[in-house]
Amino acid sequence: MRHYAILRLLLASFFLYVAWPVIPEAVTTEATLFWGLWLGFFLLVAGSNFASLLQMVTPPVMEQENIQRRQRA
Repeated sequence: MRHYAILRLLLASFFLYVAWPVIPEAVTTEATLFWGLWLGFFLLVAGSNFASLLQMVTPPVMEQENIQRRQRA
């Protein structure tokens, strides 16, 4: 299910593309803190999806393929 990780990376990249022009306009402390936390969350999302894409971690249960094996009597 690699396509889920790719889709999440594309969505996160789109959000970064939309937010990037607004980030330098942050002048108050609250705005700077918000954008810092937002970029930190973006890095967590991107990093976890890259790890999933490179198969460094096991995928979530929802995305694991069901392999049914026959039990021979």
